[in-house]
Amino acid sequence: MKKYLLLFLITCNLLFVTVFTHAQSARNPVIFADVPDMSMIRVGDVYYMSSTTMHMSPGLPIMKSEDLVNWEIINYAYNTLDNVDALNLENGKNAYGMGSWASCLRYHNGMYYVSTFSGTTNKTYIYTTNDIEKGLWKATSFTPAYHDHTLFFDDDGKIYLIWGNGKLRIAELREDLSGVKEGTEKVLIENASAPAGSDIGLGAEGSQLFKVNGKYYLFNITWPRGGMRTVVIHRADNIGGPYEGRIGLQDKGVAQGGLIDTPDGRWFSYLFRDYGAVGRIPYLVPVKWEYDWPVLGIDGKVPDMLDLPESKGLIPGIIAPDEFSRQKGDPALPLVWQWNHNPDNTLWSVHERKGYLRLRTGRIDNDFLQARNTLTQRTFGPACSGITSMDVSNMKEGDFAGLALLQQKYGLVGVKYENGSKFIVMVSAESGVPAEMERIPLIRKTVYLKAECNFKDRADIAKFYYSLDEKSWKPIGSPLKMAYTIPHFMGYRFGLFNYATQNTGGYVDFDYFRISERTERNNPE
Repeated sequence: MKKYLLLFLITCNLLFVTVFTHAQSARNPVIFADVPDMSMIRVGDVYYMSSTTMHMSPGLPIMKSEDLVNWEIINYAYNTLDNVDALNLENGKNAYGMGSWASCLRYHNGMYYVSTFSGTTNKTYIYTTNDIEKGLWKATSFTPAYHDHTLFFDDDGKIYLIWGNGKLRIAELREDLSGVKEGTEKVLIENASAPAGSDIGLGAEGSQLFKVNGKYYLFNITWPRGGMRTVVIHRADNIGGPYEGRIGLQDKGVAQGGLIDTPDGRWFSYLFRDYGAVGRIPYLVPVKWEYDWPVLGIDGKVPDMLDLPESKGLIPGIIAPDEFSRQKGDPALPLVWQWNHNPDNTLWSVHERKGYLRLRTGRIDNDFLQARNTLTQRTFGPACSGITSMDVSNMKEGDFAGLALLQQKYGLVGVKYENGSKFIVMVSAESGVPAEMERIPLIRKTVYLKAECNFKDRADIAKFYYSLDEKSWKPIGSPLKMAYTIPHFMGYRFGLFNYATQNTGGYVDFDYFRISERTERNNPE
C-alpha cells in the first residue's frame, strides 16, 4: 500500500512540476499585436527591437526587453518622417500603407543605428544616437529608397546595404552615411528565392544580415505560389559571396526576421506571422547550430511553448490606458500613443482642461480616413476592448467625434451634431463604403463609448456600445467584420477622433481611454 501511495505522490509531483513549468513559460506568439518587420539587437543583457508603423507619427518605435518576451516602447526614431502632403493628410493625399517600412537596428562602437526607407518620399533614412533609451536621433537621408534593406557594419570598418526583391544587391555606404559609394553596387544573389522553388509569388525580401563565427548569414522571406511564407537563409565566407542557400523554416507562415542570442549562449530567431485583422504578430523560434547552419524550430515546427519567462501581458509596455492626467514633467502623451499621420499640434492638448484630452477642429473634412488628429493605439488578441468618456458640449454643427477601430474597413461609434441636435451613431465601412447603421438622440453632454474586438481563431469581429451612466452598456449598429487590407497594411487600431464637416472651432474633451486585457490565452493555429 505504501508503495502505491509513494508512486501516486511521485506522479502527482511530476504532474505539478510539468503544469507549473508550462504555466511559467513563454508562449507563441510572444506579442499578440501588430509589431511587424522586427529588427533586434542585444547590448549586454538588454535587448532592443525596432518595428514598422508606416504612416503613424511618431514613427519607427524602439522597444526594450530583458527577457525577449516582455517589451516596452522606450523611444521613437522620429517624430516626423517628412513634411509632405501625403504624410500630413493634406490636399486629398494620404500615406496609408506607405510612410516608412521595414527597419534595421544595429549597434556599433557605442552608437545605435536604425535605418528605414519610404516609398512616400523615395528616400532611405538612417538615424543615429548614443543613447537609445532617452537620446534624440540624428537623421540622415538620401535617395533612392533602398527596399527592405539591411544595414551592416563589418569588422574591417566598412558599412554595407543589402536590399531588393528576388534579385538582391549590395553596396558600400559612405562613412558619413550620406549615401552609397559610387561604383560599389553589384548583384549579390541573382535569385534568392531559388531554395523555395521556381514558382514564386513573393520574391525574397526583408533582408537581414548577421555574422556568426566568421560566416555571413542572410535571412529573407519568400512565398511560393500555393504555399506559405517561408524563411530562406543564405550563408557565405565573404560578405560579397558566393552564397549558398536553403529553406530555414516553413511552418504556419511564420517568417521574416533574423537571429538573436542570449547572454547564456542560446539562440533564437525572431519572426512574425500574418494573423488577420489584428495584424502581423511576433514569434520566437529556438535555433540550434548544425554544420555551421542555423536550424530553426523544433523538428522544423514553430513551438507553442518557449524556454523563456512568461509574458506579463502587453499592458502597459506596448498598450496602456490613459486617464489624461499629467504631472509636472510628464510627457504630453505616453509612448503607446501614435497619431494617424502627422498631427496638427495646434489643435490638441492635455493641458487646456486638466485631466482631459481636447481635440479641436481646424478644417473641413468629409471622410474619416482623411481627417487629421486621430489618436491611436494598437488592438490586441485574443480579445480586447477600449472604452472612453467624451464631453460633447462644445461641438459645432456638422462635427463628428468618438471612438474608432481604424483600418480601411473601419467602424466608428460617436456623436454627430446635425440640424441643431446631437445623435449617438455607429458607422460601418465593412462594405468599403461608410454607412450609418444606427442613430440614437443624445441630450446629455457626456457619453461613454466602447469598442470590443474578438481576434480568437481569426473571428475578427468587432462590436460597438454606448452608455449614458457608465454602467449600463447598450449595443449600437451591427457587428463589424474586420479585415486586414493591403492598402492600409496595418492591424486595427483604437482611435479617438473629432472632425468638422461644416464649421471649424468646435472641440470635444476625452476624460480617459481604458483598455481591457483578457487573461486567457488562445494560441493561434
